[in-house]
Amino acid sequence: MIPVMLRGVLFIFVSAFLWSCGSHQQDSLNVFRYNESAGISSLDPAFTRNLENIWAVNQLFDGLVELDSNMSVVPLIAQSWDILNDGTEYIFHLRPNVYFHSDPCFGADSTRAVTAHDFVYSFGRIVDPVVASPGKWVFNLVDTSRYGGFHASNDSTFHVYLREAFPPFLGMLSMQYCDVVPKEAIDTYGRDFRSHPVGTGPFRFAFWIENVALIYHRNAHFWQRDGQGSALPYLDAVRIDFVKDMTGEYLGLLKGDYDFMSGIHPAFKDELLTPDGTLSPSFQEHIRFQRTPFLKTDYIGILVDDTLPLSTESPLYNVLVRRALNYGFDRKEMVRYLRNNSVFPAEGGFIPRGLPGYNEHGNYGYTYDPEKAAALLKEAGFPGGQGLPPLVLTTTADYVDLCEYMQHAYGKLGLQVNIDVLPSSTHREYVSKSKVNLFRKSWLADYADAENFLGLFFSPNFCPDGPNYTHFHSASFDSLFVRARKENDWRTRVALYQQLDSLVMEQAPVIPLFYDQVSHFVRKEVSGLSTNPINLLDLKTVRKSRKE
Repeated sequence: MIPVMLRGVLFIFVSAFLWSCGSHQQDSLNVFRYNESAGISSLDPAFTRNLENIWAVNQLFDGLVELDSNMSVVPLIAQSWDILNDGTEYIFHLRPNVYFHSDPCFGADSTRAVTAHDFVYSFGRIVDPVVASPGKWVFNLVDTSRYGGFHASNDSTFHVYLREAFPPFLGMLSMQYCDVVPKEAIDTYGRDFRSHPVGTGPFRFAFWIENVALIYHRNAHFWQRDGQGSALPYLDAVRIDFVKDMTGEYLGLLKGDYDFMSGIHPAFKDELLTPDGTLSPSFQEHIRFQRTPFLKTDYIGILVDDTLPLSTESPLYNVLVRRALNYGFDRKEMVRYLRNNSVFPAEGGFIPRGLPGYNEHGNYGYTYDPEKAAALLKEAGFPGGQGLPPLVLTTTADYVDLCEYMQHAYGKLGLQVNIDVLPSSTHREYVSKSKVNLFRKSWLADYADAENFLGLFFSPNFCPDGPNYTHFHSASFDSLFVRARKENDWRTRVALYQQLDSLVMEQAPVIPLFYDQVSHFVRKEVSGLSTNPINLLDLKTVRKSRKE
């Protein structure tokens, strides 16, 4: 136990450091500041399950490859690679000049170069049941009969072996689960590695007062250079605050205490945005609005499990009713009035905008057609909604407005919809354990391939062991899905993805609501902060200019 006096000294020291990085020092310190209202649970790449952890970890660690702004795979620590044996062997050739951050875990030398053996260790750690990483699924297709699946033939050559070809695998290696970590640090810090990370990235860990602030310093020995040969990163430090009050974050952006804010809280959308979704003129002097399609689909899921009475005894088990619900509300109006056109109406299927396979021609999917919805209800035996028991739509507090809109629209069809608002943790549990049969969910791409979205309807992925929350099962879908995920020809694979998407829309186990959009509000003192369809925060090329 730290004595009271010592705790006071530590508090004063830390407060002074944080204050020195505050707004009054903005002109003299090259510090990038943002707020993470949801908090950060770990700085260990093995536990980058949510976007908050992913952003924090991405500044500290590197992997073999990364995705550029066009979602193409480009080299990172691997300067090149070969794919052999019909797509079942990947050989990565590593750069010679990549070093871990200086840390006492390395002994007197304080650091060392990354080798292929570090990737054998790091990938093996992700699949280790003792570690219990949620990213274990990334390596589900690894062939453990060959060198355990991962092999270093020398210090600079790393091999990964798969049981079968899987073209999206290379892109999956860009995920933060696949970042390299040093065994010495894990051996030294154990479970505390979550709060004492040692990586190779553009910034190095300084300290973390959980629920208060997290500080990174510039990695002066970072291996990457810009196009002119100058060292990266440009920033001296990064500060992340953990203010839970969204109003505090919003006001911090306006005052210049924060350099950017991601996303639009409904409470501020009418201040920040015009009805057409552009930045309000009153903010344009100091703030820049950056946006791009986000690989994320928000939807209503419908449980269609033929083994569960909750599903089979519900009218939602009838595909005609599910189709009627899809036709029964105006997605364009919904996103215009509730989201100020900051998202896109999901009228083209489940695959979102920005991914190859997106249904840009609109030859399947659902648009607003109340007459067709009424006809489908009549065909299902519920004319004007008569005889249809009340439906219970389960959601969380942040999405009540969307559910109320749908409730009102369905009421015009004669349907009674009751909204059940649950805490986020309870909602996740109920959905994953199939305790509710009509629920709001969203899916964010883990990697930039439509296979990632269609996997929500592959029957081996039934929750709680996978993301098939609706328990959709179709033999024709499963066989086509297996064929698509092995297809090496890109155009053929995309065509198969669209066939799969159309099958999902025909059976309607989901009601797509909208395709999300990355929305960043950036102070004009900041440059070099780009947006991308997976909403990955990358600060290594960010600059800050002096305030006028």
